[in-house]
Amino acid sequence: MQKPLYTISLAAFLSVALLFCTGAHAADKKTKETAITIYSKAGGGAVSPDMYRPLPGGQMGWTGSSVPGYAIVHEKRAITLPEAKSTVQFTDVAALIDPTTVTFASLTDPSGTKVIEQNYLFDLVNGEKLLERYVGENIKVDQVVGDKVESVSGKLLSAAHPLVLEEVGGKITSLGSYQNIRFPELPGGLITKPTLSWQILTKKTGDHMADVSYETAGITWWADYNAVFTDGKDANSGILKLSSWVSIVNQSGASYDNAKLKLVAGDVNRAQAPQPVGRYMAKAATMELADAVAPNFEEKSFFEFHLYTLSQPTTIPMNTTKQMELFPSANNIAVEKRLVYNGALFPYYGGFNSDRNYGAENGNKKVDVYLAFKNSEENGLGIPLPAGRLRINKVDSDDNTQEFIGEDRIDHTAKNEEVLIKMGNAFDVVGERKQVDFQVDNTRKWMKETIEITLRNHKKSDVKVTAHENLYRAANWKITNESEKYEKKDANTIEFTTNIPKDGEKKIRYSVEYSW
Repeated sequence: MQKPLYTISLAAFLSVALLFCTGAHAADKKTKETAITIYSKAGGGAVSPDMYRPLPGGQMGWTGSSVPGYAIVHEKRAITLPEAKSTVQFTDVAALIDPTTVTFASLTDPSGTKVIEQNYLFDLVNGEKLLERYVGENIKVDQVVGDKVESVSGKLLSAAHPLVLEEVGGKITSLGSYQNIRFPELPGGLITKPTLSWQILTKKTGDHMADVSYETAGITWWADYNAVFTDGKDANSGILKLSSWVSIVNQSGASYDNAKLKLVAGDVNRAQAPQPVGRYMAKAATMELADAVAPNFEEKSFFEFHLYTLSQPTTIPMNTTKQMELFPSANNIAVEKRLVYNGALFPYYGGFNSDRNYGAENGNKKVDVYLAFKNSEENGLGIPLPAGRLRINKVDSDDNTQEFIGEDRIDHTAKNEEVLIKMGNAFDVVGERKQVDFQVDNTRKWMKETIEITLRNHKKSDVKVTAHENLYRAANWKITNESEKYEKKDANTIEFTTNIPKDGEKKIRYSVEYSW
């Protein structure tokens, strides 16, 4: 009896393999309970969510970097152990699993059931592997010749390009292009998904509930904050309305259905692990924005970190970005606008520098603009804020539209700590810094320098500006004369804060003596 032929197009090698290749002794795929805890290195860390952008072809992904995060997956599954020694396979695990982190336990008979061998199988089927399996076997290859499809049958002698067939009668045919390949039967032993395989000894045969956990790469989260700024009673104050969102990117190669979700915020130390080889790589995630849902995240302190637990299960599909509200909006946050002029942009580097021109020329003229608020209960907050990007808009009263005015990245911020957001540079407030006097005596080891700072306000309202001065010539210094009161911020930094009237200017002059 002739064996049936299975037609496989080149574009459909993997899809056909997924339909037909199954492993024996597979575990029941019905998962009773899934929990996932996601750890992030995005947000306020070295890797920015801004790197997550459209790739060629329209997909979303990271360029030049792996996904900056990982997760611990916990699953409880119903399995069957038919014999005292059984093989169990889990085929629907994350493609980027770290096999060294896998744990397996029977909840039904924990003391009488143990794992004697564990394997992680990741040599996945592809078109090349299928062809290699049929070297020496008869196959049928369809070719497009003109506007017709012609078939060639024979023994496959070589799976390399081009294919080499030995037809009936000994004719050797080389096929450089073809449309379909039809195989006489489907081979066994091909792995279509990353698979965990255990050999298990048990004293209780039959149905068990298994508890499995593992770590996977390719998944991360970060916080995004959106705020609307409203002018306050003067030019130096305002009100913020703040909302927060959690963005979860899943490129781990698995979906997590109806899962209990936890997010860990904080800088968790990890030992450097050897880079795995031969790992199946997940596709770049498409930007499918999941619907926001009503459940809230409940926050609690966890060791020296913070844990955010979603109040009900959620589904995190493979290759998607999901967004959910982190906490309810805070609508009345008192915010201070700060204008800061840093005329000399370099700090003290150590030793001493008696070069007259060092720092005396090409000073900065830009005045930085910041918004600052306290993460307090009085402001409707008072909760740990995970690191992330804070984006601010302001309503244009003429047409009631929200226009973007700046954004910054905040680090993990504890309650009652200050949040400082750099907005950009002021347009109508400018600064100028110049050296007006300099003396040096290298024999007696001292220097004297006089600096003049000019701040000009072209706005129609008064403003308050802080002049930030780095005393960069030597470690030992003292202010010998000043036109405005100053505040010492640290060992080599002072600040002058002054009010400048509308359409006015203010000059600040001080003298400093260095010694070494």
